[in-house]
Amino acid sequence: MTWATFYLICFVVGFVFSVVSLVASSGKIHLPHGGLHHGGTGHAHGMARGLARMHSSQVSFFNFFTLMAFLAWFGGTGYLLTQYSDLWFLLALGVASLSGLGGASIVFLFLAKVLLAHETILDPADFEMAGVLGKVNSSIREGGTGEIIFSQEGTRRTSGARSEDGTAILKGSEVVITRYERGIAYVRRWEDLTK
Repeated sequence: MTWATFYLICFVVGFVFSVVSLVASSGKIHLPHGGLHHGGTGHAHGMARGLARMHSSQVSFFNFFTLMAFLAWFGGTGYLLTQYSDLWFLLALGVASLSGLGGASIVFLFLAKVLLAHETILDPADFEMAGVLGKVNSSIREGGTGEIIFSQEGTRRTSGARSEDGTAILKGSEVVITRYERGIAYVRRWEDLTK
């Protein structure tokens, strides 16, 4: 195997896997569950989402995306140097390695500073329904179901609602969610809790 063939193989592997991971992470294709794994986040099409869940300070420089960028840049530069220049093979290897590190660094900085800069780790406690204050949007009939509006994590949401004690609750009443089961919020009037 010649150096040109080695560099070409590195370039093709890095480029192909970069394209496949980009397309797979956008949801266009689905790889089998036995596919590539990255830090326990699941198969390849979940890699980008798995990385997105991590905070930028937790992303390692050595990840799938930077490795593929390194291979593509290393292979491409090395191939061009061996084919179109008269550099000594060790000098070409050094230049190709520096080029690969540069490409991997660009991809890492893009991941850490642009894509993941404002990502936070989700806390399940932030989405706990019990204790959330809301307003009845559609009257809750006696023993029946209505609708409430509430705000959670800065987002306005709605939910089907029933009275905890089975009494009717009029539209516009402030309520507190006492429990949440099967998509229905069980509520009590705010006034009843403050007495």
